[in-house]
Amino acid sequence: MSQKSILLIGNHLSTKHSNKNVWHYMAEKLSARGWQVITTSSQQNQALRLIDMLHTIYAQRREYALAQIDVFSGKAFIFAEACAKLLKWLRKPIVLTLHGGGLPEFAAKHPLRVQHLFQRADAVVTPSPFLQNSLRQYSSEIHLINNPIDISQGIYRQRSSPQPKLIWVRAFHEIYNPEMALRVLADLQPEFPESHLTMIGPVKSHACMQSVRTLAAQMQHDHHVEIITGIPHDQVSAFLDKADIFINTSNYDTAPRSLLEAMLNGLCVISTNVGGIPYLGIDGQEFLLVPPGDHLAMADAIRRVLTEPELAAKLSSNAHKKVEQDDWSIILPQWENLFSSIVERNYS
Repeated sequence: MSQKSILLIGNHLSTKHSNKNVWHYMAEKLSARGWQVITTSSQQNQALRLIDMLHTIYAQRREYALAQIDVFSGKAFIFAEACAKLLKWLRKPIVLTLHGGGLPEFAAKHPLRVQHLFQRADAVVTPSPFLQNSLRQYSSEIHLINNPIDISQGIYRQRSSPQPKLIWVRAFHEIYNPEMALRVLADLQPEFPESHLTMIGPVKSHACMQSVRTLAAQMQHDHHVEIITGIPHDQVSAFLDKADIFINTSNYDTAPRSLLEAMLNGLCVISTNVGGIPYLGIDGQEFLLVPPGDHLAMADAIRRVLTEPELAAKLSSNAHKKVEQDDWSIILPQWENLFSSIVERNYS
């Protein structure tokens, strides 16, 4: 077993319904740096996915020196619990990575489960200062490592005179409140009749997708909305380049990659003030924040961007500079140092 060998446990799906996530790229980049990487699981069915995770943990126990587990709230928390329990029995060091804006609420309802899971870990990590602060009572130390982005994929253009070209990039699911984006568009059209909204993302809830299409038809702005599903992630930057204003309508959030990539491209970002979003920058400097669910407030914020060129230019420039600090070249060594230190501590 190599000292530079790791098992990455989480959602490693990559289909028309699910683009590559951070851990797909992590696996590729660690492999390129000489790590032996095993991933699990790519199973679509949740039950089969958990079985595959547990089978991989045990069957390949001699092939990895440590394991990293993605941790989410809800039913997905069971995956982390089961995997950590088996890994602990095998005496394998564990790194937990915390995700999802719903995790603090879940922890408040299930404090003992969260505490027991954290106690099994050699290190607990999150990309979100919001989760770091909210869950500090369950672990004496939660490491903060920002979500990485590839700045070479960005197409930066300062939006000093933005047009009402809006873009929304998330999964079509109720927690991301895509219907709010349509209501924002409707609020803008009387004053800015040329307003256009592009919505991009995989369909995670068919009921939500149907609601979006129905609402667009009812509001009679089908021709002002373009809905795109299932595009490869490497094409998103080109769509961002065609827009000037990025809107994030989530009800829960931590550190969404789509928002960071919009900032990288220099779009004027307007987001709901939820979860970890306020920790990603300063309201009025890198983006504008509005109350969750308040489409009128978001429309007003967009009007400011469209009518105040100096504000738009400032948001665009500051956002780009902010996220340049999160390039893979900066973030990947932080992960490698953490993994290596844990391996050395457990096997020296």
